[in-house]
Amino acid sequence: MKNIIKVFIAVSLLAVFTGVCAFAEDTVVTEDQPQKPGNIQGIEVLTGYSHASLSHNGSYKVIPLIVDLNFNFKDITKKIGINPPSMIVFQLEGFYNSAFEPDWSMEIGTAFAFKAGLAPEDWKFQPYLKIGAGIMYENLHTPEQATGFNFHEFGGFGMHYFIKKNLALTVEGRIRHMSNAGIRDPNHGINSYSGMAGILYNF
Repeated sequence: MKNIIKVFIAVSLLAVFTGVCAFAEDTVVTEDQPQKPGNIQGIEVLTGYSHASLSHNGSYKVIPLIVDLNFNFKDITKKIGINPPSMIVFQLEGFYNSAFEPDWSMEIGTAFAFKAGLAPEDWKFQPYLKIGAGIMYENLHTPEQATGFNFHEFGGFGMHYFIKKNLALTVEGRIRHMSNAGIRDPNHGINSYSGMAGILYNF
């Protein structure tokens, strides 16, 4: 299991390095593409409801609060000759989730994610797919997990609806797996399912 942790850390560092490279821009400002501070494309806030089943404690019910910083990943794909009509976004995500069942507890953590659009960027409706991974801490005491420190991976499908050129309403569904990568037993993992809504603001 130690090898799994090493591979995860290596992949995480590679993804972060790739993302940092994507954030770097020339300082020249053009009329077609004005410079954005730090190359941050936008910010997104999501909340909703998450549910998981625990073998001994029943249901695990959570209210998520997620904040994403969006970066335009097409800045780097264009350099290798790839310029799809849909969005490709790299996200840095932070979250603080409040659980209210089986007991009051919390989750706090961070993740990196990639979001790929399924329609041209100038459409009002923007369906997308998302994948991500990160680290987290949760203080729920459950037989499923021996430690509060865990890794998590998720995938999801969502939709933006732009009510203005730079402002959109968002709905998103996610499936998340949480486990400690075998650091300590038991490590059965917890799979949760989320439905969320929020708002996206592009700078």
